[in-house]
Amino acid sequence: MKIGVVSDTHGDFAAWQRAWELVLHDCEVIFHCGDLLYHGPKFDPGPGHGPKDLASALNALDVPLLMVKGNGDSEVDALVIEAPIQSPYTFAQIEGKRFLAAHGHLQAPDELLPLAAKWGIDYLLTGHFHVPSLAVVGGVTHLNPGTTTYPLAKDEALCVPSCAFIEDQVVTVVNLDAGEPLEL
Repeated sequence: MKIGVVSDTHGDFAAWQRAWELVLHDCEVIFHCGDLLYHGPKFDPGPGHGPKDLASALNALDVPLLMVKGNGDSEVDALVIEAPIQSPYTFAQIEGKRFLAAHGHLQAPDELLPLAAKWGIDYLLTGHFHVPSLAVVGGVTHLNPGTTTYPLAKDEALCVPSCAFIEDQVVTVVNLDAGEPLEL
């Protein structure tokens, strides 16, 4: 099974489309780690911004979309999304593996990892920081897929739009500009 992981789309329909075409189109489940539609006052929404189009695309998905509320998501945004936006976490068990997703603004990943270990979580999925990362801590794989929109990494090699997928227990983070895996 291929599981997609995306975060921080911030209403950028063009960025979503790129992630969909390169990575997510053949996923059987997609986790969205928050900040779906709102771009926030510190970001220039740019020409690809289209929260209505993004909402329509998310609503049209024929695979499960498991979403958590980010700090940029509002109750008004949730009115145009058909699937529930869960808060502050979403939990799923897929093919015997346990997934815990959170945006990461209420509790940093290092604060969530002990809880994930206690619950026997295999994959902790977070967003918020706009920097892709992958680490295994105490038997828990922590994945931040980065952002499809506004990369903020200090490392130039990681300062690219990205999303990820998990297949056969292998995590791959994809550089959406180059269409190839990122070295983390």
